Amino acid sequence: MTSSLYFRLSLAALLVLSIFLAATGAVLDQAFVASLRLSMRERMLGQMYLLLTTAGVDSAGQLTMPLPTDLPEPRLALPDSGLYAFAAIPGQNGLAWQSPSLGNRKPPTPAMPAVGEKQWTEARLEDGQDYDLLGFGFQRVTPSGIHPFSFYLMADLAPLHQQIELYRRRLWGGLGGIALLLLTSQVLLLRWGLSPLRRVRGELEAIESGEREQIAGRYPREVRQLSDKINALLKQERARQTRYRNALADLAHSLKTPLAVLRGATEHPDTLAATVDEQASRMLRIVERQLQRAATSADTALAAAIPIQPLVERLAASLGKVYRGKNIALSNQVDPALRFRGDEADLMEILGNLLDNAFKWSGGRVHIEGRRDGQHWMVAVHDDGPGIAAADIERILQRGVRADESAPGHGLGLAVAADIVEAYQGRIRIGASFLGGAAVVVEFLH
Repeated sequence: MTSSLYFRLSLAALLVLSIFLAATGAVLDQAFVASLRLSMRERMLGQMYLLLTTAGVDSAGQLTMPLPTDLPEPRLALPDSGLYAFAAIPGQNGLAWQSPSLGNRKPPTPAMPAVGEKQWTEARLEDGQDYDLLGFGFQRVTPSGIHPFSFYLMADLAPLHQQIELYRRRLWGGLGGIALLLLTSQVLLLRWGLSPLRRVRGELEAIESGEREQIAGRYPREVRQLSDKINALLKQERARQTRYRNALADLAHSLKTPLAVLRGATEHPDTLAATVDEQASRMLRIVERQLQRAATSADTALAAAIPIQPLVERLAASLGKVYRGKNIALSNQVDPALRFRGDEADLMEILGNLLDNAFKWSGGRVHIEGRRDGQHWMVAVHDDGPGIAAADIERILQRGVRADESAPGHGLGLAVAADIVEAYQGRIRIGASFLGGAAVVVEFLH
């Protein structure tokens, strides 16, 4: 299952969504609980201040509180209301006062806060309930002296816990519903987003079964780059197979003449050995040439980019030695930035044939130029020789013409170069040169 892109993306989406919703729920839960607790304490503090305003001291220094019906908070007068109050005198045992709501409950014995000090604690009574306890230091000044008291307000936390529990059920239930909705949407979006890949797979299966030759569907830009590369590889593979078949046909055709010569040589025993040696060498050269042409890779998708200018200089140096007697002047105007994406041996075969023909037929001047124009680039070789007749151009560029290497002049080299250029989806044009001879232009689209 982990080999499925759809499964991986779905699993990743599920994990990310789970982590996000869990973190969101935890943050919202903590914020709600803190807000609820703060609101409760602010309410209790306000009730404490109101309670303190009703407290008094008699002439004997005893704490006096209003009747239950006059207390500022009605719940303090109702038994088991969940809000309780009591007061103590620092340094004395027992309570100085307690609210009627406290009833028979035994209040906790908290620490005595200093005058003006607030103390927040949580307490648990004998009934097993949790309470929030607020203690406040208080004093009254009378002609008889200063009388300190400690007032306490205690609120039951059960309603708070019920609110929190209700909120959590709604929160996690809502987040669960959102998670299910988002997950369903994510699954549908993934199926829709990955549908082009499924269609590509279907087309590849059709290609494998022989129902079609290439991927023809319209796809998004990212998938189209993949489909274009696959189509290019398929086209190159078909071109390679075609070259193999052509090479075998050329080889069979080329070997007919040497074999016929060998067959007839048996009638002349005195020259048989020389004839066999000559024709064997000839067949060996034919086989080597056809194998070289059949092996032309033309795989530009993954090939390295080869600089053209240095290769031209190396070929020109070698040909200058071969044709040193002609004292040829070469003008190399190839752009140093120009690159050929393919096999270096193929590029050397193309340029070697073109330059060799130019040197061979030149009267003394050869010019080569190369440049890029947008997505196209070209290399042109000019010479000042006799040129090529218009009627001969189509013939010498045909594949396999005079493949037994008996063709003189331009024919063989241009035919070999044309085969390689065609394998790289380029083309060769032949015309008149500004030098007065032939101009051979090689154009590529990559």
